Amino acid sequence: MAGDRSEVRESGKANFLGKLAGRIMQAWCATLRFEIVDRCGLTRPGGIEGPVIYCLWHNRIFTVPAAWKRACGKHRRAVVLTSASHDGAALARAMGVFGIGSVRGSSSRRGVAALVGMRKVLREGTDVCLTPDGPRGPRYIIQPGMVKLAETSGAPIIPIHVEYPSCWRLKSWDRFAIPKPCSTVRVIFDEALAVPAKLPEDEFESWRSRIEQLMRDGTGEIFSNDEVR
Repeated sequence: MAGDRSEVRESGKANFLGKLAGRIMQAWCATLRFEIVDRCGLTRPGGIEGPVIYCLWHNRIFTVPAAWKRACGKHRRAVVLTSASHDGAALARAMGVFGIGSVRGSSSRRGVAALVGMRKVLREGTDVCLTPDGPRGPRYIIQPGMVKLAETSGAPIIPIHVEYPSCWRLKSWDRFAIPKPCSTVRVIFDEALAVPAKLPEDEFESWRSRIEQLMRDGTGEIFSNDEVR
């Protein structure tokens, strides 16, 4: 049974629905007015040498592939981490519409294999995109895997903040956000964060907490007693 839980799942239905979702995202985003803010030089060819790790919240992923393709697609390559489930297969196909590859796995399925795969991708010079509170939450809590990847690979973390002045919120675990058609979307590529290698446990947690707070601040939402309102 352990082998079954760790296998990468594929199906014709998931592949078809994923490509369809990608085309819908593409058409939807074509109606939006994007404002790209680059605080790290990433959008300029040669602005950052070597691969990076993109960090964004799971509920902000809808517009980031289109924004990334517009700002970086001509001079950078990227893959996204998706789960090994059928949902992950669909997401991988959706990202393919934007020229973004995928590494299959997550904190809940094939985690070790995914980490190895992402290290390999980074060594090859390709960027990696992670939603560190996905695929099931808790919302706005960064799991340690992303920080460990940055620590062991030497690749800097680029926090991505997405602001939707006008959007709908789904009743999902992460309150997934979808901007209204023809609205403005502000995407911020924040300053690069270089996590030092071989951190003691307390310093590792300090870095995880620091990045989590930075990402929370970028949501523009109100936090009280560690809960999101």
